Amino acid sequence: MPSDPDVSYELDLGEPPQELMEWAKENIRENPDTRCLIIEDFRDIIYARGECTPHRTDDEFLLRFLRGRKFNMESAYRLFVNYYNFKEDNPEFFDGVNLKSLLRIGCDDLITVPPYRDQNGRRILLYRMGNWDTEKYSVTNIFQATMAILELAILEPRAQILGGIGFFDMQNLTLQQAYHMTPSVAHKIVQILVTSFPMKIYAIHVVFQPWIFDVVYKVIHPLLNGAMKDRVFFHGEDMESLHKHIDPKHLPEKYGGRHPDYVYAPWIEGFGKSEEIKEELRSLGYKIDENDYEEYKSDSEKSESSLHSEY
Repeated sequence: MPSDPDVSYELDLGEPPQELMEWAKENIRENPDTRCLIIEDFRDIIYARGECTPHRTDDEFLLRFLRGRKFNMESAYRLFVNYYNFKEDNPEFFDGVNLKSLLRIGCDDLITVPPYRDQNGRRILLYRMGNWDTEKYSVTNIFQATMAILELAILEPRAQILGGIGFFDMQNLTLQQAYHMTPSVAHKIVQILVTSFPMKIYAIHVVFQPWIFDVVYKVIHPLLNGAMKDRVFFHGEDMESLHKHIDPKHLPEKYGGRHPDYVYAPWIEGFGKSEEIKEELRSLGYKIDENDYEEYKSDSEKSESSLHSEY
């Protein structure tokens, strides 16, 4: 595998650097001098109004919701309630989910997170929908993996402050796959993207979309608010159009970038080594089976061996 200092399979859970905090002060109104007081007021509002029963109200957890709404107290509160309502309304996306299923979807190259960020420091969540075997993975499986990935991503203070990028490769999308995109599914997608998760989606990029995708997007488009509609970009096969938004230094080779398609298993192996991450996932209701991590390590080593043989 090519050596690259920007490539890392570890979440950055440390304090944000000073320059990022300066950016946060200017762009999302985060003031370190008043942050603790705002969090305390936010907590008081949650308990006083009693619209949901949160499993956590510690400072670290509440901060991600305030950051997700630029420290607007009312907007952050509504996001907080929506987050819990979404979990309550869709228990199948969370109940009994373990990291093994996340590994399978990643290794099948359906939903992956490259081990590097874009030029602005944002993570990229990459979907390759043409790889979706609808007999192997249900719509619920895809939502389960998406929610788990987002819960992991939002552990990074950088992600809380900067948000993330959604990237959809629609090459080889079939009618069978598009058939599963019902209005109900579209509504849940919009809830995740816009109203019910503290990860701010900075932009969504769609490439290699066939005519079938136009049918799918017509279902989703009316559900998006104006701000979200402005963040969706369609590039087709025009990689120069994509590169106006994401520097090719931070893209896979398939999209005119410099990176190979890195294997996915090391992400899961790394999560298994971090007690902090495992405890966070447990607090969210995810199943953590310690015996699974030897299997992840084995899969990772096999994937690495295969990748070395290709280069």
